[in-house]
Amino acid sequence: MKHAAIQANALVRPAAQAGRFYPAEPERLRAEIEAFLAEVQVVGRPVPKAIIAPHAGYLYSGPVAAFAFAVLKPARERIRRVVLVGPAHYVGFTGLASSGAGAFATPLGQVIVDKELAMMVMASPSVHRLPAAHQPEHCLEVELPFLQTVLADFTILPLLVGDASREDVAAVLDMVWGGPETLIVISSDLSHYHDYATAGRLDAVTAEAIVALNGNDLNGENACGWKPICGLLAVARRRGLRCRELERRNSGDTAGSRDRVVGYGAFAFSAD
Repeated sequence: MKHAAIQANALVRPAAQAGRFYPAEPERLRAEIEAFLAEVQVVGRPVPKAIIAPHAGYLYSGPVAAFAFAVLKPARERIRRVVLVGPAHYVGFTGLASSGAGAFATPLGQVIVDKELAMMVMASPSVHRLPAAHQPEHCLEVELPFLQTVLADFTILPLLVGDASREDVAAVLDMVWGGPETLIVISSDLSHYHDYATAGRLDAVTAEAIVALNGNDLNGENACGWKPICGLLAVARRRGLRCRELERRNSGDTAGSRDRVVGYGAFAFSAD
């Protein structure tokens, strides 16, 4: 990263899932991500304002996540801020949780937390500082190495969503929406632990709803990150964005058996 070094007294959130969800060795990690990205053709696709990307182990969801991140390559120098929002898997809480950290570490280096945006969202009554929720969480961490590979110089605003309404999420996204320099990343998998055929049917319906910017029928059975997704859909509809489905598979397509699969989808939101 080109950003100035983090302040000496600032808290760095260490990588909790390196060696589990993705390789801990920097060279191997970068090579794996670049191999995923090399499989994606991005010619003619607009650079999105927002994306939805999966967050499972790279063996399972990496090939699908690559579709969401590859389309950012043309804006490598332009995107300077990334608002990263996902569902809390380990700690229960009300509202949205900021990390309180000054940077997030991965094997590819530290990513600085955007101090201005972090202070801005604390003005929302739904946002609370809760480092304990971020400490073990994988859903934001696994997106960072992809971002570090496709973008040049950027800060992040990491937010976890607990017991919050779509209006809560939408209000916070509106606060930090910014301009072309700001990217919104929603981290979510799709259906969980159905057989392959059932998952395919369920995920097709979910994808149709997301593309239609319709969050009314989404719930925890559709996607673990349904609350962040619904917040984004509400803002996208108000702001006149269009959603494109980039790729959809499940763990039965990428790795593992087809008896109990997890669904993964990549989606991009843009004004054209």
